[in-house]
Amino acid sequence: MKKVVNVSLGGRNYTLEEDAYARLGRYLEHFRARLTVPEGQKTEVMDEIEGRLAELFSREVGESGRVVSLDLVNRVASTLGMPDGSAEDGFGTSSSASEPASNPRKLYRDMDEKKIAGVCSGLSYYFDIDVVLVRIIMLAALIFGSAGFWVYIILWIAVPVADTAAKKCELRGLAPTAENMSKFTTYKK
Repeated sequence: MKKVVNVSLGGRNYTLEEDAYARLGRYLEHFRARLTVPEGQKTEVMDEIEGRLAELFSREVGESGRVVSLDLVNRVASTLGMPDGSAEDGFGTSSSASEPASNPRKLYRDMDEKKIAGVCSGLSYYFDIDVVLVRIIMLAALIFGSAGFWVYIILWIAVPVADTAAKKCELRGLAPTAENMSKFTTYKK
C-alpha cells in the first residue's frame, strides 16, 4: 500500500504516489535552478512547464482518476529535460536541441514578429519561407485583387495565436521540450 498526494498542476488536479510527488518536486526545483531567464520571467516559464507537465500527465492517465506513478513522472521529466539541454543530475538523459526538428509544424499566428496580426509571420514559419516573401505575396494579392484582403481577414479570425511557449515550439516544428520552451516568452494579450 502506498500513500498518495493530491496536487494541482497547471490548473488540473492529479493524484500522485508519494514517491512520484517527491520526484516531481525535485525535478521542478532542478529546472528552476537551471533557468537562465531574468528573475521576473521565471514564474512565467515555470507556469508553462507546469502546464506542459499537466498535458503530458493527462495523455497518460486521462480523466479516469488513475494515480500518477513514479515511472510516469520519470518518463515525463526525461521527455521535457532541463532548460539548458543537459541531463538532470542523477536522472537519465535529456533530449538535445541539436536533434533535427522532426515534429510537424502547426499553423499559428506569430505575435513575436507581427506587423498587423501575425498572419504572414505564422505562414512563413509554417511553410518555412522568408516572411518578407509572404508579406509581398499578401500585398500583391491585396493590390491586384480583393481576394487578398478577405484571405487575410479569414486567416486572422480562423488561425489561433501562438500564445504559449509550447505553441511557439509547434509553430517552428520544434519538440516542446523544456530547453526549446525556455527560448520563448509568452504573449500577453
